[in-house]
Order: sequence, then C-alpha cells, then structure tokens
Amino acid sequence: MYKEFFGMANLPFSRKVPPEMLYASQAMEECMGRMKYVSAEQLFAVVTSDPGCGKSTLIRRLIHELPSEQYLCLYLSDSKLTPKWLYNGLIQQMGGTQKFYRGDAKLELQKEIELIRGLQNKKVVCILDEAHLLDKETLEELRFFLNTKIDSESPLALILVGQTELRTDKLNLQRYAAIRQRIDINCVLPHLDRAETERYITAHLAYAGGSQEIFTSRAVDEIYRSSTGIPRTVNRICEKSLMYAYQQQKRLIDDHMVLYVVEDEMLKERSPK
Repeated sequence: MYKEFFGMANLPFSRKVPPEMLYASQAMEECMGRMKYVSAEQLFAVVTSDPGCGKSTLIRRLIHELPSEQYLCLYLSDSKLTPKWLYNGLIQQMGGTQKFYRGDAKLELQKEIELIRGLQNKKVVCILDEAHLLDKETLEELRFFLNTKIDSESPLALILVGQTELRTDKLNLQRYAAIRQRIDINCVLPHLDRAETERYITAHLAYAGGSQEIFTSRAVDEIYRSSTGIPRTVNRICEKSLMYAYQQQKRLIDDHMVLYVVEDEMLKERSPK
C-alpha cells in the first residue's frame, strides 16, 4: 500500500531487512567486533540490552558474517530450556543422535563437537537467546559445559543473550559467582541517541528506495522522544506513520502526524519516560 505510494522497492522497517542492510550504530559495530573475537578465540560472552535495542539484529549479523567454512553456529531460544534439552537441541542442529538421559546427551554433544573441530576443522559458536529466562539448573550446567581438559580449554564459544536483568540482577547473585567469574566479555547495547535515530531512519529508507525526504527534522525529534531511541519502537512508529501518511495522501511526515500516530494508534506501546 504505502510502498507504492512512496515509490519504494522494499519495506523499510520490516523485520525482513537483510542483515547487511541493517543500520549499525557505533555501539553495535563495537559489539560485533567483540563477538567475532569471542567466536575466534572460543570464549564466553554475555550480551544484554533493554527489549528492542538490537540483540536479535546482532545475532543475525554475527551468524551472517561468520564464514560458514570456518564456523558452525548453533542457536537456541527457549525460556523453558532444561539441561537435557539444551544438549539435545544442540545435538539436533549438529546432525547427531538425541539421547534420553542428560549424561548421555552431554557425552554425545561433546563427541559431536570434537568431530566438528577435528574432522571439519570448524569452530563451534553456541548462542543462547532469552538467557535471562533460564533457570538456575540450566545456568549452573553451563559451568560444566564450558570445562574440558581440567578447565584449560573451552570446546566452543558460548554467547548468552538476554535482557538487562541477566547482567544486573541474575548473574550478580552469589549463587552464580562461579559462572560470572568465567565470563570473558560483557557487551551492553544502549539506546540510540538523537543523531543515531536519524541515521537509522535514513539508512532504512535508503534500503527501501524511493524518496528519502519523507520525515521532517521535527518528525525525527518526535520519533526519538517517543521511542527513547529503542530501534524496535522506532520501526513501529515509522511504519505506522508511513501508513497514516498514505491514508491521508501526504508525502511528507511532520511531527504532528507522528504525535497523532503515537498517541492515538500506539497508546499501549509507548516507551516509559
């Protein structure tokens, strides 16, 4: 609908934007560099942010940019993940045989990892998403999961990705001290600032094609104020604003139109001030 109205070839604020076309802030680029280092050196990292600040984007880019001939990326996202299903979920992605008992599954996973490392000469990167929802038993299992050769070598790179409370609350508890001490890299994705919000919008409009002169400067001010620089919220405001502009047959979106969309169409979605 609005895509044709604005002469766009692609939807600018869709979740289907290719990883290489996504806007990357300086913080995102720094985090990407550190995650590539973690992958290469087979380290243990924790990535956290507020909801909507780019964790999924980071994961998509990392998997896309790590050469498939050098790395095998494993990804799990399950808030109810038990140790047995953690192991079996990874085994399944590696093409191995799932096991009924946790101990057997753990041994099978270790065997599969050694095959990948030894025969295929690939490094294994395991990404566990929504890690702030993992229970104590599963988090404790990670401590043993990382150990091999009497704690002198990690069999894979492990990246825990979760909301801010994973870092500020859960892993700060005394019960997780042994896990916390093993973390090699901590990364935090912040909110975008005003300038980054404008560059984010401009980059996504450039990907879409057509005119990039759609949002006025004051419209961007209002988008930033209402979203507090959270990319996911920026996407939703921009998407709804484009649809509203199409309905009103307006080719330029000003701050009044953005404010209308935020207050009348996104009342329950507004970011807390």
